[in-house]
Amino acid sequence: MRRWLEYWGSGEGETGSPTRPYRLPVGPEGGPRELAGAPADPETPNRPMMSTLDLRPFRVDVPESVLADLQGRLDQARLPNWIEGIGWDQGIQKDTFIQLLDHWRQGFDWRAQEVRLNRFEHFVTEVDGQPIHFVHARSPHPDALPLILVHGWPGSFHEFLDAIPLLTDPPDGGVGFHVVAPSVPGFAWSAPTTRRGWHARRIAQAFASLMSELGYDRYGLQGGDVGSIVTPNMADLHPDRVVGLHLNMCLIEPYEGAPTPTEEELLERARLEKSRQTSTGYYMQQATKPQTLGIGLQDSPAGLLAWIAEKLQAWSDCRGDLFNAFNLDQVLTWVTLYWVTNSATSSLRIYWETRMAGAEARPRGRIEVPTGVADFPAERARSPKAWIEQKYNLVHHTIQPRGGHFAAIEQPELFVTDVTEFFRVHTRYQ
Repeated sequence: MRRWLEYWGSGEGETGSPTRPYRLPVGPEGGPRELAGAPADPETPNRPMMSTLDLRPFRVDVPESVLADLQGRLDQARLPNWIEGIGWDQGIQKDTFIQLLDHWRQGFDWRAQEVRLNRFEHFVTEVDGQPIHFVHARSPHPDALPLILVHGWPGSFHEFLDAIPLLTDPPDGGVGFHVVAPSVPGFAWSAPTTRRGWHARRIAQAFASLMSELGYDRYGLQGGDVGSIVTPNMADLHPDRVVGLHLNMCLIEPYEGAPTPTEEELLERARLEKSRQTSTGYYMQQATKPQTLGIGLQDSPAGLLAWIAEKLQAWSDCRGDLFNAFNLDQVLTWVTLYWVTNSATSSLRIYWETRMAGAEARPRGRIEVPTGVADFPAERARSPKAWIEQKYNLVHHTIQPRGGHFAAIEQPELFVTDVTEFFRVHTRYQ
């Protein structure tokens, strides 16, 4: 197979512990390299936010006291009754919840999950006063393309762990990617947020700062959910650095002058609107009163499990059965990450920040960098192709055979194949 350079050109805590020092990129005189374009104000891109970032290696190592407290709360969980035969109509289904709760109490091995998480290099730093955690997985190929993967709610960097090895060292022998998978501010070890204003555009600037400090002056973007808002903002703020933007969710609301959707797309819009009638209560609560909800979620692991697992079932391609899409350990690792990092409340705030910021959190115009969209059939937020073309420089659009909102963990091979094809065929790395 042709190497990727033929396509891209010849351009060359509390619940964790620090490990060995990490050497920062160096400048021409041997000192730490100046941060290239990391503004505190996204509209003044020539004013640096800070000269360097202190990148500290990090190891996932949750104190035993945290796990003992979790076990005690699980053992003392006080559950409601369920209406017989109600299924998922009022929320999480009884049998599914009890199976998850029992496994969390008796069978789930968090320490084994820590071993898996620590197979990847983790770092923590601070950008614009906010802790930022990220996984940095370097490809064995030095000419690989840097790629940042941005998750959403109720996700985390954990969604990408099955896909990362396939991206860094592709089975087909291609050059692959140097992968950076940060935790969005407010999530995991990028939590908590302590000040207002962490909406998608500010996050985009923080992540652009991170990529620059890692020495990546040109890179690709990939996002879904919140990441599908953060990454277009990165492309809008720094089009000279971004070689391409890949999305596995692209939600565009109806707008004046929008092209008429196809018949199939109109059916999809009707499905979306029907879904919204019964599935957007979480959004209104998180966008208006996240603190109130967060107190319950951070005090009750059973409540946190129900809140997240119900979304995993509703938004995945599971055909009604959560365990068609995820196994027990995947779901419980997902939820335990929120619990041990005490990040349930701060993760909800992204919805409040988005509502409060309004247009300030969105790109200022059409995204002109090459854009690819992978359309997974169980994704709840799908948009007519013609609408996407008006808002983005769409050069790649695929309809996937299976998968849902959490594509990277549901269907890692399909996800990686589409990301890889987009960057190999439709972008230039110079």
